[in-house]
Amino acid sequence: MIQRKAGSFTLDRCADCRHVFQNPQLNEDGLAFYYRDFYDGFWEARAKEAFAGQQRAYRRRAEFVARHAAPRTWLDVGTGHGHFCETAAATFPGTAFDGLDRGDGVELAERQGRIRLGYRGLFPELAPTLADGYDMVSMQHYLEHSVVPQRELDAAARVVRPGGHLFIEVPDPECRYGRLLGRWWNPWFQPQHLHLVPLPNLRRYVEELGFTVIAEERCFFDGPLSLQTAAGLLMFNTAPPEDAPWRPVASTRLRTAVRVAALGAMAPLLIAAALADHLTRLLPPRARVTDAYRLLARKPV
Repeated sequence: MIQRKAGSFTLDRCADCRHVFQNPQLNEDGLAFYYRDFYDGFWEARAKEAFAGQQRAYRRRAEFVARHAAPRTWLDVGTGHGHFCETAAATFPGTAFDGLDRGDGVELAERQGRIRLGYRGLFPELAPTLADGYDMVSMQHYLEHSVVPQRELDAAARVVRPGGHLFIEVPDPECRYGRLLGRWWNPWFQPQHLHLVPLPNLRRYVEELGFTVIAEERCFFDGPLSLQTAAGLLMFNTAPPEDAPWRPVASTRLRTAVRVAALGAMAPLLIAAALADHLTRLLPPRARVTDAYRLLARKPV
């Protein structure tokens, strides 16, 4: 839907626990194909710009944690280029932020000073060397990318020291827009999002690991943008750009003119969607139009 690489994917929902999962699930080779040129390579500059532009969301997450905890050491799992850590340092000036990711962005984040230490690799494999090492472990829009989310949570339980905290934010598969907008609801984000876990399920599993959930809330990933993003995806797929190397199309003046005209014709749809998103702020929480949720849990001493 975003890069427009070839392929189609199915999400199933468990009729019992409501867990949503990609079925069949991509293997490692398939995942590598769809991740390639998304956060690095061809689209690396766009990815960096997108992550750097989410400072408002980063501040809100940091403020949520600050109401309940004051960690001295913090490991951000799936840190990317470390932009959250850089922003959160203003809320936690005495905290040492480290990051972990499988991509080379974590090494760049360390070199540029956004984090103190950068660990490159898979969290479950690195967890034994980091056991009881951090007051706070965060997973922000990370679990949904995991092949086996329970394995990641087990690793977090090992790395958080007694009395420390685990902070998680993920897309909310119970958001009403997910059903209303179907494939155009961006948090489905196929094929990268393999598992979308309802809040009660995540709470239950974290508690089974021995944590006590001390705060949770449904929230927006980065403001109410579901309708606006859906309209943008529709426009992008109706009149796609011509520069994708995996779908080469000869650029001509006619093609460019048609694309510009199509985008112009659909611009009112984008404006209307943005206004409708703004009005969702007036709806009560039970309307469930927020697209994410966050949870903070404490490990017993």
